[in-house]
Amino acid sequence: MLEQIVEPLLGWFGEHARILPWREQPQPYRVWVSEIMLQQTRVEAVKPFFERFTQALPDVRSLAECPEDKLLKLWEGLGYYNRVRNMQKAAQNMVEFYDGEMPADYEKLLGLPGIGPYTAGAVASIAFEIPVPAVDGNVLRVITRITQNDGDILKQSVKRQVEEELLAVMPKGRSGAFNQALMELGATVCVPNGAPKCEECPLSGVCLAHQNGKEMDYPKKAQKKPRKIEKKTVLVIRDGSRAAIRKRPAKGLLAGLYELPNLSGWLSQDEVLDWLKQEGLSPIRIRRLSDAKHIFSHIEWQDMWSWWKNWKTIPEKICFLLSRKEQKKNTRSRQLFQLTQPIFRSDSDRKNMTKNKTETCMEEKT
Repeated sequence: MLEQIVEPLLGWFGEHARILPWREQPQPYRVWVSEIMLQQTRVEAVKPFFERFTQALPDVRSLAECPEDKLLKLWEGLGYYNRVRNMQKAAQNMVEFYDGEMPADYEKLLGLPGIGPYTAGAVASIAFEIPVPAVDGNVLRVITRITQNDGDILKQSVKRQVEEELLAVMPKGRSGAFNQALMELGATVCVPNGAPKCEECPLSGVCLAHQNGKEMDYPKKAQKKPRKIEKKTVLVIRDGSRAAIRKRPAKGLLAGLYELPNLSGWLSQDEVLDWLKQEGLSPIRIRRLSDAKHIFSHIEWQDMWSWWKNWKTIPEKICFLLSRKEQKKNTRSRQLFQLTQPIFRSDSDRKNMTKNKTETCMEEKT
């Protein structure tokens, strides 16, 4: 029955397609960057990041050669930093094996780091007009409603079934438009949250779920496992307007990123003081900040925030955030990297630390 959706869908897309920067210039590199950015991120949120990123790194070679600090800075605000690390690995692979160009081959794209079946299908079809499907959550929702497919969309077997069904009706020479039309319909009409806008849908006449009044019953998916709860005691350790930070391990969650010092569990004031003494710190004043949560897809950090201001002794080597004014005064320090976002949760802390300042991580030297 899916052969009935092709022409109405393409006609609708021709009239209703959103104007997006990566659609206006659909070169392979730009399509790839946009698809990676759009994972777990809304279109409107991605637009400014896409423009900034592609202006700074306009092609595969510039991405491959970009220093990591600059790369992470350009990605700042999008989260899921492993995405951009894998992009750089893929770019380096393309420089080595494909002369700095994206290969016009679905299987070769699929072999690059960080590129799975959806991204490979999107780049292959949109940039090269290779007739392969690009099945994401939007497409799964649209197709399972049209066909009233009772399979669990979290299962690979169901996704493969949808891919095979779409491959069988893929229009020659218009595979890119067809895939984008399905994504667009799922994002703007057959929406994930709330009731679908069936009165605006060009496919409502062939949609089985709509005909049977069961739109909200699809797609089917098994209930997710509850997030793992991890309790943390997060320390805002201050010396004047400086705040201590540290770098996370090179592997694992938030790999290589900077964070406020934190300890596992909800610790009492005495326990935290003992830890500080072991680290060579002698705080003068301590007070409790409000609790907070940091939610990942599979883990939830429940944070108890504490704040120390001023100390009697400072270890020889510790990483700080400094204001620009203090950077000029502190001739013994050297710059490690720059941050543009304040790290404090409370409004008063944010104002004190960021008013007319550029925050920079510094390493103290005795």
